[in-house]
Amino acid sequence: MLIKDLKDCPEFIAGDKTILRELLHPDKTDLDFRYSLAHAVVKPGLTSIPHQLKTSEVYYILKGEGIMYIDDENAKVSSGQIVYIPPNSKQYIKNTGETDLKFLCIVDPAWRVKDEEVL
Repeated sequence: MLIKDLKDCPEFIAGDKTILRELLHPDKTDLDFRYSLAHAVVKPGLTSIPHQLKTSEVYYILKGEGIMYIDDENAKVSSGQIVYIPPNSKQYIKNTGETDLKFLCIVDPAWRVKDEEVL
């Protein structure tokens, strides 16, 4: 059984300038799974840097509100919603609220540096 606490996962600034904590990654555990899971934060008024992944990604919005940009589309997002991001799509998210925008990032197959390009 694996149980992790968010506060025990080191915080770092990702290439897209979001505040990340990596929760699960197959390269860092003996468990057999292919996705990665991270907790992300974008502070009020800030926007992540446009980037793209070679893999698919899902955001699950935990708290806050913002605007999600994928290629030429954009839409408002808020807590309780998911966003599917197709592989090779230009993506970024803007926090339009007054509190931290918090969301989970699920990447399948698991995130790797070589699969991400910051634009």
